[in-house]
Amino acid sequence: MMQYGEAFDKVARVIGLQYPGGPKIDKLAKEGEANIPLPHTYFEDSFDFSFSGIKTAILNLHHKNPEINKADLCASFEKTATDMLLTNTKKALQKLQIKKIAIAGGVSANSYIRESFLKLGQEEGIKVYYPEMSLCTDNAAMIASAGYYHFLQGETSDLSLNAIPNLKIGM
Repeated sequence: MMQYGEAFDKVARVIGLQYPGGPKIDKLAKEGEANIPLPHTYFEDSFDFSFSGIKTAILNLHHKNPEINKADLCASFEKTATDMLLTNTKKALQKLQIKKIAIAGGVSANSYIRESFLKLGQEEGIKVYYPEMSLCTDNAAMIASAGYYHFLQGETSDLSLNAIPNLKIGM
């Protein structure tokens, strides 16, 4: 859901909300109606999706009409982006026969995401896990925690270590 959090931050910036955008959009969306149609982007035969279309749509809507109701725009963005996640999650549940899912990172603090995934869990008969609110921080905290446990096992690197953005977990 890393792309999800980045989308929240970008949308917040476009409409004039301060960083981090997630909590501000969550709060403002509660005052609005999800009544603005926004694009859903999926890729056939894949669990991939993209938020670039929805971010561009919001940028264009806001630039064409700076007086647009920001609460409605936040509610519409939050619902559309979450619907995209839910659609792909349902596909994964069916194809992979998954019975448990975990939601983590800063976006796991979003009330709409939590409610939507808990509802999905009830509908699909699966268990949904998410951290306590105090642990719903940016993924950097989780990465630091993983690094801590590697350090405790004596695994360290010098300053020549470089980031590998597409590294698979467990490699």
